[in-house]
Amino acid sequence: MADIMTSEQRKRTMSRIKARSRLEDKVSKALWNKGYRFRKNVSKLRGTPDIVIQKYKVVIFIDSCYWHACPVHGTIPKSNTKFWRDKFERNKQRDQRDNQFYKEKDWHILRVWEHDLKKGEFEETVERIADFIDKAKEKEK
Repeated sequence: MADIMTSEQRKRTMSRIKARSRLEDKVSKALWNKGYRFRKNVSKLRGTPDIVIQKYKVVIFIDSCYWHACPVHGTIPKSNTKFWRDKFERNKQRDQRDNQFYKEKDWHILRVWEHDLKKGEFEETVERIADFIDKAKEKEK
């Protein structure tokens, strides 16, 4: 199916998409209320991590089930299937490269699936993130 917008209109529309989601904001607020201080969506770091504590070399990504091809909930659209399969595969490869990059630089990296925060396990997942940060703090001291 052909795009109904010109390339300029499509570019303008896509540029208005926000870099963060309500779910990321909810997690950030919960962590902030627990006393953790961090930066959000640091574009200068590889992969633009959702939460960053540079002092302790911590990066946290909150991965969408759709865009990161969750093995449990990921779906492929019925139209233009080849494009979407390739797109999701590239996304997964990029995530692996980013993970490897941070591991090689001795950063502490955590990836959290969107569904872990949505299916009634929000508090438990936030607690898991907090524990991860605490362990990273101890290692960096």
